[in-house]
Amino acid sequence: MRLWRSVVGKLWVTILLLVSFVLFILTILLLEFFQNYHVGVVEKELTHTAEKVARVIENHNDLTLGMELGKEIIDEPVNIIISLDQNQSLYSQDSTVFQKKIHQYISKDKKLQSVKSKEITVKKEVELSKESPNRYENVIVVGTPLHINGEDGAVYLYQSLGVIKDTTRQTTKLILLAAGIAIILTTIFAFFLSTRITAPLRKMREAAFEVAKGKFDTKVPILTKDEIGELATGFNQMGRQLKFHINALSQEKEQLSSILSSMADGVITFNRDGTILITNPPADRFLQHWYYEQSEEDEEAIPTTVRELLQSVVVTEMEQTDELSLQGRSYVVIVSPLYNNNTIRGAVAVVRDMTEERRLDKLRKDFIANVSHELRTPISMLQGYSEAIVDDIAGSEEEKKEIARIIYDESLRMGRLVNDLLDLARMEAGHITLNKDVIGVIPFTERVTNKFIGLAKEKKVSICFESDVGLNKEISIDPDRIEQVLTNLIDNALRHTPTGGEVTVSLTEKKGGYLFHVRDTGSGIPEEDLPFVFERFYKADKARTRGKSGTGLGLAIAKNIIESHKGHIQVQSKVDQGTTFTFFLPI
Repeated sequence: MRLWRSVVGKLWVTILLLVSFVLFILTILLLEFFQNYHVGVVEKELTHTAEKVARVIENHNDLTLGMELGKEIIDEPVNIIISLDQNQSLYSQDSTVFQKKIHQYISKDKKLQSVKSKEITVKKEVELSKESPNRYENVIVVGTPLHINGEDGAVYLYQSLGVIKDTTRQTTKLILLAAGIAIILTTIFAFFLSTRITAPLRKMREAAFEVAKGKFDTKVPILTKDEIGELATGFNQMGRQLKFHINALSQEKEQLSSILSSMADGVITFNRDGTILITNPPADRFLQHWYYEQSEEDEEAIPTTVRELLQSVVVTEMEQTDELSLQGRSYVVIVSPLYNNNTIRGAVAVVRDMTEERRLDKLRKDFIANVSHELRTPISMLQGYSEAIVDDIAGSEEEKKEIARIIYDESLRMGRLVNDLLDLARMEAGHITLNKDVIGVIPFTERVTNKFIGLAKEKKVSICFESDVGLNKEISIDPDRIEQVLTNLIDNALRHTPTGGEVTVSLTEKKGGYLFHVRDTGSGIPEEDLPFVFERFYKADKARTRGKSGTGLGLAIAKNIIESHKGHIQVQSKVDQGTTFTFFLPI
């Protein structure tokens, strides 16, 4: 089956059909030519013989003697008829049914009988059988005028065309022999072409498949200097050019990928229908925040605001801009159309995180107010109680001691606040000193968690520790500093978790380090406050009541401690569903 599908098979069949068609036409033409030629020869010979017989009879003026001489002149299969009138005819041999039929035809045919009246030689091919169209069954009749004893007559010679049949048969045999030789030569020629033409083509086909698989170094051997050789040369040049362009495209793709990966802004490429095609790491983080905020019923791939911007771009073919907030972070989204010739094939969205700018604006406005508010309360109390002592309002020693104790507590509070600010300033300046030690990560984390079991029981909150890390795993950290971080996070979780809630401390191993999670089921942090939880003086308690809210420096100090260990810390929260603080420490 492969032969018929190959070039050789198709070429072979084409040539065979062409040769067969040519031979068929040639056979018909040759057979027709030979038939006409032999009929012409027979007519010429019969005419010559008839005229000779007529001259012999006229010269001897004896019909019987003429018949005898005519018999000597003519040869088989020629027959002779001498006719003087309609009622008297002399025949060359004994009558047969066939001859009688010829005689009747001649005697009745006007053209043949016109020989006597017009004295011209007449030739005619007679069809005796109407049922068979075979020409070999026809008869050639030639009539020549005859004058004897003052009477007008005619000498008719006739011969069947069956004698041509043998010649035609021999001609057909020769043509069939030539056809067989032509088919054999065509087959040899086709397989010769297989080695000279199709063999290089097969090499090119194999090379093309290799190139399609990405092997651009594949080369086709150049066996000839004809068009096939030029095609092989062109194929090799194409392979080199294709490899060059593929490498250029790969370099451009890698360069574009590097540019996208190193961009601070998120980049998302969409189809017209909103399908995401390309994203970079900042865009992935943006989408992760979106997926975290979605409920189980919603399965939108992109935020509604972005989808509306995309639809506006497709309709208006103009750049669109809007802002949205996710997990407390502020984003500016700029969506621009992507064109394919003159039609929009999609859009590219640039997601710019404006949280830092918003945070700096807020900090600039709130820092002085926060510091003033934190210092105003203890300063006011110090001033008020010191005036009470100066004015001698305290009447007894116990009241004086109580006033002095309050002044002392407030001074300690101001000292702690100032020390925390100094520690935080030193950490941010990079002057923090870490006393690292290799410790077991499981016993350390479990010990810090167990410190809060008593406090959790008092608040009627369950606390537990979970981990899938091996007991023999160790980490190099400053245990005092990391304990300070865990203590701060767990204490915050307990203080903001209502009765009956849960606080879970978990530890998981990640490539290159460990992830610490402090998860609670408390009141959560409002979305607008999430970007600022690690800033100085942040308090979830907007009333800034004393006791529960603290100074607002604990998380800022925790962040600096984690970053000094080359790690990072983050928070995720939903109001009335809980908060999760996660920090990573590298091994």
